[in-house]
Amino acid sequence: MSVKNLNLAVIVGSVRQGRFGPAVADWFAQQATQHGQFSVELIDLADTVLPLALPPVPPAMQPDLDRPAEMRGLTRRLAAADAFVVVTPDYNRSFPASLKAAIDWHYTEWQAKPIGFVGYSGGSGGLLAIEQLRQVFGELHAHTVRDVVSFPRYYELFGEDGTLLDPEGPNGAAKTMLDQLLWWGSVLHDARREHRSPPPEPPEDAWGATVP
Repeated sequence: MSVKNLNLAVIVGSVRQGRFGPAVADWFAQQATQHGQFSVELIDLADTVLPLALPPVPPAMQPDLDRPAEMRGLTRRLAAADAFVVVTPDYNRSFPASLKAAIDWHYTEWQAKPIGFVGYSGGSGGLLAIEQLRQVFGELHAHTVRDVVSFPRYYELFGEDGTLLDPEGPNGAAKTMLDQLLWWGSVLHDARREHRSPPPEPPEDAWGATVP
């Protein structure tokens, strides 16, 4: 590995009032810090304006200045990351619109980087959202790691102070996923620097149709 620590961005995908996502993200960020191989940055999408009205062509084909000024900080932080962990609930058997907006406003920032998932919800533990996110990130040339962390009935698993009542299983699952992110993140970190050929252009149907 050519870097001492990989830059890991932990993304809170929900912006809903009363959301539980920050508690889950804080727990995972602590696990990643204790792992010892990552520089961890917590990114809360509630702190960024995420317009749902997209420009006529993908942002990857435009200079960064064409993004809303309020989004440029998010863009820089995503670009600086070597790996990502997305913390997501299930909303109506899918993932939050805020998360899709953040993904769609970016393109090269995800390319050739590994992505892990931490899910939470009442029944599925976020797995329905995670399986759909795998398809989305695959279209953006990211690599999603196999293992995930899942919290079904999360409200029974965390105490009122946001700490896990029985941390052994989730802590082990977090380490497994972090080990995978470290391996893929290290390999892809070096590959992005050794192979500087331009990334493929977004497919014409990436936004549904080619804009005339």
